[in-house]
Amino acid sequence: MAKAKDDAPKRINIQNRRASHEYVFLAKYDAGIMLQGTEIKSIREGSVQLQDGFCTFHSDGSLWLNQVTIAKYTEGTYNNHEPMRARKLLLNKRELKQLANKNQEQGLTIIPIRMYVSDRGFAKVEIALGKGKKLFDKRDDLKAKDQKREMDRARDY
Repeated sequence: MAKAKDDAPKRINIQNRRASHEYVFLAKYDAGIMLQGTEIKSIREGSVQLQDGFCTFHSDGSLWLNQVTIAKYTEGTYNNHEPMRARKLLLNKRELKQLANKNQEQGLTIIPIRMYVSDRGFAKVEIALGKGKKLFDKRDDLKAKDQKREMDRARDY
């Protein structure tokens, strides 16, 4: 007998775990991405690195995603995409205006937190307006995380 194929689509959820350690998130937004050629296939394989990514505004008011690596598609031909190119993010004008105004403040940056494929099959990026943490803030977060872990262990026994 032949095995039945699993028809449930694989959920793609690529996260930037380092971002929550480095930044305090003030606001979050979901944005679409303009992709070329084989990029969506690489995203579906999970070949994405978000750790060094950041977003910048161009002179025309559009928001661009920089330093995010989408690896070349393994089955691609000579038409394969450039892994480190800048990609345009798709947001509403109202959201772009809010981000542009807040981004002017000192010490704030826009970083990608998570990349996923929506139910309709579109690649999306969750971006956040973040403020960098100081060293003592990072230590406090780690201490609180350890205390929570110890309390959970004690409660299980």
